[in-house]
Amino acid sequence: MDRVMNLASERAVVVFTLSSDCLCHTVERLFSDQLGVNVLVHELDQDPKGKEMERALLNVLGRGPSVPVVFIGGKLIGGTNKVMSLHLGGELVPMLKNAGALWL
Repeated sequence: MDRVMNLASERAVVVFTLSSDCLCHTVERLFSDQLGVNVLVHELDQDPKGKEMERALLNVLGRGPSVPVVFIGGKLIGGTNKVMSLHLGGELVPMLKNAGALWL
């Protein structure tokens, strides 16, 4: 989990994904295409220690799919359901502004 937290603090928005997962792709597009956020995407299936990090993320999340997992401002936000809920509730953009990911 230490490696995950180090990577999560490298940029205002970090998303841990699997390269072939459609939900990961959807979350990436939300941030980059719709919101204009420069996201650091870390594809776990392309990392030699990706399986370990995926297990650590799953342990932190408790249950459900292990990816995508979103960190904003170095803080764990959650997966697709949480991100979409925040977005639809109007809470995601202010969170991104506070983290320095948006300058609108």
